[in-house]
Amino acid sequence: MGARPLLNRRLAGLGTTIFAEMSALATATGSINLGQGFPDTDGPREIAEAAADAVLNGRGNQYPPGPGIPELRTALAEHQQRFYHLTYDPDTEVLVTAGATEAIAAALLALLEPGDEVIAFEPFYDSYAACIAMAGATRVPLTLRAPSFRPDLDELRALITPRTRLLLINTPHNPTGLVLTPSELATIAELALEHDLLVVTDEVYEHLVFSGGHHPIAALPGMRERTVSISSAGKTFSFTGWKVGWVTASAPLVAAVRTTKQYLTYVSAGPFQYAVAEALRLPDTYFDTLRTDLRRKRDLLAGGLSAAGFQVFQPEGTYFITTDITPLGEKDGLEFCRSLPDRCGVVAIPNVVFYDDAEAGRSLVRFTFCKRDDVLQEAVSRLRRL
Repeated sequence: MGARPLLNRRLAGLGTTIFAEMSALATATGSINLGQGFPDTDGPREIAEAAADAVLNGRGNQYPPGPGIPELRTALAEHQQRFYHLTYDPDTEVLVTAGATEAIAAALLALLEPGDEVIAFEPFYDSYAACIAMAGATRVPLTLRAPSFRPDLDELRALITPRTRLLLINTPHNPTGLVLTPSELATIAELALEHDLLVVTDEVYEHLVFSGGHHPIAALPGMRERTVSISSAGKTFSFTGWKVGWVTASAPLVAAVRTTKQYLTYVSAGPFQYAVAEALRLPDTYFDTLRTDLRRKRDLLAGGLSAAGFQVFQPEGTYFITTDITPLGEKDGLEFCRSLPDRCGVVAIPNVVFYDDAEAGRSLVRFTFCKRDDVLQEAVSRLRRL
């Protein structure tokens, strides 16, 4: 087969994900997995029953419509209006995807060409780098630095070149927990308008903001026409395995993303789409309780990590806490995470895998708190061994 590598060279270095490695390590050692971000309890029973009813009644068991079932697209349009006063046509401006991960892939593959540059907050969710690479574009990181992780918007302005095609925004931000302020979003919007840039915004943690609320950039003047907003049911309703995500955008943008999406999965999660349509209409008390419960879990784990000797950076949103291991006498987050299960029976994720600038993330480690209280309490107890 010659000297050419089997793997597309654009994907060099993008082998097994850190999530797979660390979850396998958790299983092999019987450790508490505070690495991969999935809850250890299911979401609302009535929503699970809605999915079961859909299966038993033959709704969605065969191929659903390519853009998603009408009931879910309508519920998504209602959700955007209810929470953000954004109006979208469910027939032409809403697209259902196989989770937010497919939505990101479809958007970037549709909107980018070789030679384009994408500015993204660093650290970035690992699929961003892979999808930008698959599109043949170049990622340009804007590094978020501890302790505040706030973006340097003057640096953002300086990074924009004639080759910049798109800004890839993630708020609330994984893994730092940063939530962009209305002022920061306004400046980013001004730059997008000034330089005629597209914006793809990953908002999967939109309902997991612990103070101040989530503000979509698409709601700002001039931004609806150039923004692809992405979210999913997994984080909001604690059914991460269902893989129901979505895109809302102007009709031309949705048409572009749909063109790519139809050649990825085409359709998915038929019965679950009916259940998510019901979930999106849950009363405000559901969303309020979700936030309150996760805020309490955040504080429980943050307190335990601080007591164990970590420097803790309190997240404003998501269900992750970023810490610095330097106060423990450690320097290498990857080495630390690989040894942590044997040392105290807990698994975490090294943030360095989310950075191009390895030094900026070398000593940072991420823990998730979307677990049962007894699991978090046991993890805190084990971490004290450090």
